[in-house]
Amino acid sequence: MVLPAAVLWDMDGTMVDTEPYWIGAEKALVAAHGGVWTDAMAKECVGNTLLRSAQIIIDNSDVTMTPEQVVDYLIGEVLTAMRQHMPWRPGARELLAEAVRAGVPNALVTMSYTVLADELVAALPAGSFAAVVTGDVVTHGKPHPEPYLTAASLLDVRPEDAVAIEDSPTGTRSAVAAGVPTIAVPHVVEVPPMAGAVQVDSLAGLQLSDLTGLFSAEPIRH
Repeated sequence: MVLPAAVLWDMDGTMVDTEPYWIGAEKALVAAHGGVWTDAMAKECVGNTLLRSAQIIIDNSDVTMTPEQVVDYLIGEVLTAMRQHMPWRPGARELLAEAVRAGVPNALVTMSYTVLADELVAALPAGSFAAVVTGDVVTHGKPHPEPYLTAASLLDVRPEDAVAIEDSPTGTRSAVAAGVPTIAVPHVVEVPPMAGAVQVDSLAGLQLSDLTGLFSAEPIRH
């Protein structure tokens, strides 16, 4: 049984189904400024850095706030929602817990900011994540490889020996660019096939020993 040297987890849409929280906050913000935020526009923001998402909102609405102000508003709304209900994705906690039991280190690699990552970490057993990389601590966010390279470095593993789990095209590109074999679990948006990544419909029922066996020369869907 070949286990990955580490598992590198995306957060929003992968560990937790928070994308509806983000989309709801975006719609409320745009509506407060007299506009309508469509689902299609909201999907443009999925997987991006928060500042990039904020700029997309500003460029496509009458919101007159700065990108930083937009980010602060969105974080506040999503944090409130997470504190009321943590919407776990199917199979995510179970797979994470199995990795911990097996002694395989996990890292959280998210473009959400530390305050949101801390909320997720606090809702899990202590020691679930050996490292946390957030959007407010990296110089280049996803799809740049820096977040995943940083996580691999913090865990002292080679990127090619780890496995990343993502749900968005942007995040998948980031992990693949870092040289991490990547499992895409599309949720809110589709993830196009790409070399270095495979797709599964759900983490439910997936075991740690299954992860490294998913990969072949061509992108496939299970």
